[in-house]
Amino acid sequence: MHELPVELNVNGIEHRGIVEPRVTLADFLREQCGLTGTHLGCEHGACGACTVLLEGQAVRSCLIFAVQADGQEVTTVEGIAEPGGELSPVQSAMRDCHGLQCGFCTPGFVTSITALLRDNPDPTDAEIREGLSGNFCRCTGYQGIVNAVHQAAESTRAAKEVSPQAL
Repeated sequence: MHELPVELNVNGIEHRGIVEPRVTLADFLREQCGLTGTHLGCEHGACGACTVLLEGQAVRSCLIFAVQADGQEVTTVEGIAEPGGELSPVQSAMRDCHGLQCGFCTPGFVTSITALLRDNPDPTDAEIREGLSGNFCRCTGYQGIVNAVHQAAESTRAAKEVSPQAL
């Protein structure tokens, strides 16, 4: 099988590789970029564990070939933290509200919540549950995750009030 070049901007860093056309974005991120925070659960796009941001949109990286993402910007869970490594409001809220237990689904939730709050900075419980309906968690019962979304939204709003030009 012939291989193709792929070039992605991942978390602000250029990554280049040569891949077979069948290599998924998830596999490229894990194997070629060394970013193992993107988890593979079902490999059918149902569980959401592999969710990353592609050009800012939450996508299932197990359903996209790396060659399809060529030339685009990808943000993985490793790129969600603030500069300097400080946890993002979403990451802090997931920790504070016990929105994670085993942690396997957490990277997918963090990226999905980040996109959700960017598009809807003050979601209702129903909007949160709808927005995260593509992410499965077998441990938490989801209430901690919903609480975390509300806390992250409030933290983000409070930060904007304190320093609107910084955000």
